Amino acid sequence: MHQRILFATCLLLFALGSATASEQGNFALTNVHVFDGVSKRILRDATVLVADGRIEKVDRGIEVPAGYERIDGEGNYLMPGLFDVHTHLDNLESAERALDSGVTTVRSASVGAFQDVTLRELVRAGKVAGPDVLAAGVYVTPNLGDSVLADPRLVALSGGVNTDEELRLLVQINADRGADVIKTRGTERAGLPGTDPRQQVYTEHQLKVVVDEAARHDMSVLVHAHGDEGARAAVLAGARSIDHGTYLSEETLRLMKERGTWFVPTWVTMNEMNEEQYDYVLRLRGKHMVPHLEKAIRTAYRLGVRIATGADNYYQAESINRIAFEVEAFVRLGMTNFDALQTATVNSAELLGVDDRTGRIAVGYEADLILLPGNPLEDVAALQDVVMVISNGQIALRRIPFAL
Repeated sequence: MHQRILFATCLLLFALGSATASEQGNFALTNVHVFDGVSKRILRDATVLVADGRIEKVDRGIEVPAGYERIDGEGNYLMPGLFDVHTHLDNLESAERALDSGVTTVRSASVGAFQDVTLRELVRAGKVAGPDVLAAGVYVTPNLGDSVLADPRLVALSGGVNTDEELRLLVQINADRGADVIKTRGTERAGLPGTDPRQQVYTEHQLKVVVDEAARHDMSVLVHAHGDEGARAAVLAGARSIDHGTYLSEETLRLMKERGTWFVPTWVTMNEMNEEQYDYVLRLRGKHMVPHLEKAIRTAYRLGVRIATGADNYYQAESINRIAFEVEAFVRLGMTNFDALQTATVNSAELLGVDDRTGRIAVGYEADLILLPGNPLEDVAALQDVVMVISNGQIALRRIPFAL
């Protein structure tokens, strides 16, 4: 089965041989002020050399080697590309919107039919500039819905995913289809009027079955959990991250700190429920839930719980949920600009286990970079106006120069 999937993927990559990725070449990005993601100081008037998709040199006064394209950064600010560690990218247009917003790496929080796996392979093959993807495949949830159509083996789970054997089988199918991580749930959804997001769905035992089976395949587990009971069960079961965490108690947050469990608040999507486009139940729910989530974020930050950024977004044409707004909310809720920027860069890279190759501007790291018109250490709102995106050394978005 796995060989057939890889063959089908290769055929798709061949068919997309003239896809939208920019040409990858060696270039020098000159006249930029660099925030590297780890230092609180800006390296001013710097040049960054990029070769073979990686950062070759970062310094002032670099002589640009022969054969390198020279790109004038026009005195703008360069920083690492952003991370969205809770997203649902399942098509190329949405991936392009994410990339245009400055997101160069994502962790999928499940899709309907393994589109995230193929998107990851398109990026790896250089057919699409980005973002890089850690794929989750199909959601480990009691009712698969239409996702049962994603693989013939899921027919055995059409009646539900609840027993130890059913939970293990779904994890195994995801692993066989090439998923990098597993997404499961501790509680019900917030975005459906007929469900209470505090209601626990899987027990600690069931969640541990998922975590243990995922570990057999070298995969970590992210857990959707709004209510404290379901979230605590997930932490005790060994989840890598609690995503949403609206009603997290201080006791559970202290347990997360003790166990090294990450918190991915997805504030921006919770806040979106307040918009007029939504059902009145969801708007009322949003007014109740957002203050609780903000309290959890403040408490987590005070306790030193590790926090990463996720927008819980499909990046549809209608949505403006963006990581830039998540970072801005973190600052409003008490984080320093530096700490908030790290949630979207080096911290998220550490959560995903890719901090040895991306998430910062350093020699040898992947050239995942964004250019901003202002200093993000002084004003994180600069993240809302990305003028250049470089992903895996490919220039995916270039809005400068503005002058003719």
